[in-house]
Amino acid sequence: MEWSVPLADLDYGEAEEAAVLGVLRSKWLTMGAVTQEFEKAFAALCGAAYAISVSNATEALHLACLALGIGPGDEVIVPSLSFVATANAVLYTGADVVFADIHSEEDLTISVADIERKITPRTKAMIVMHYAGYACQMPELLALAKEHGLAVIEDVAHAPGAFLEGRALGTWGDVGCFSFFSNKNLATGEGGMLVTQREDLAQKFLYYRSHGMTTLTYDRHKGHAYSYDVVALGYNYRIDEIRAALGLAQLAKLAGNNQRRALLTVQYHQALKGLVELPFARHAGEAAYHILPVLLPQGVERKAFQDHLRDCKIQTSMHYPPIHRFSYYQKRYGINSSLPLTEAVAAREVTLPLYPGMTGEQLASVVGAIREFIHS
Repeated sequence: MEWSVPLADLDYGEAEEAAVLGVLRSKWLTMGAVTQEFEKAFAALCGAAYAISVSNATEALHLACLALGIGPGDEVIVPSLSFVATANAVLYTGADVVFADIHSEEDLTISVADIERKITPRTKAMIVMHYAGYACQMPELLALAKEHGLAVIEDVAHAPGAFLEGRALGTWGDVGCFSFFSNKNLATGEGGMLVTQREDLAQKFLYYRSHGMTTLTYDRHKGHAYSYDVVALGYNYRIDEIRAALGLAQLAKLAGNNQRRALLTVQYHQALKGLVELPFARHAGEAAYHILPVLLPQGVERKAFQDHLRDCKIQTSMHYPPIHRFSYYQKRYGINSSLPLTEAVAAREVTLPLYPGMTGEQLASVVGAIREFIHS
């Protein structure tokens, strides 16, 4: 379908074209100097000591778990209202996930109180996901983690360039894991990044992402090394120069595009007040405004609502079907725990179009279609 208002759209232009052409003309496509420049720039954005790029955020989450020593016999508490990779990455290590509920219909991030209820002697870590680009309650989460000796992994897929108390999301916990998927605020098609202040974790990430090797192909190409050792069971999780170049071009636009997303979100909230419920209408920190989630009024059929907007050529989605309700997780765990708020919100949530290039006319057409349906 040709959407008049798509759910998301890329801000790509001459800068991205030039970045890719520059890599092609260099004739070095694998991880090299451009990747190193991207990592340095991303670390500066976050105020992080280390930034290590990978092929996607799922790999980032996997490496975070591995580097923190998570494995068989351990439990990691995760949100169910997230993309399935947040939980899958834990299972890759042989550990188990335990699902925690969200705070409320106003705050869709993971509940500090429910995490505390779910801690057992097997709990090794928590993964907290900054839903829609809004910060989790990081001071309270860190205090809880310190009390129980738990590691904290931040899933920052929705929140590049977001801050809480002047501190970048992704740098509060032991490690932050970012996504550069095609619909993200900083988009390279596929791609991800780990950031950390800990040298020990950074060194493990470097080994694990490239077969456990002590030197890289680029080092040997430049004459900085002739051979290598393998010191860990590693993986091929490397990013390439083309995506790193796209990342640099997108990074230059991130702050401005996040500001545009913020303005559009304010306009949405003003126009939709009284029609639907608006999570995060008041929230601490400087958000990244990745998506625009709304909750339909009780009794409104979501499929009919989305069908109406589709007929108006407006694309919508939902974020997310709860992970603990997927067939695989039901078979593995049954109903792992009662998550009443997660399930109630997931049944009513609809994600509306939001992207930096969205016009005022497009936003007005979305609001008009919603008003027409709600009042029909």
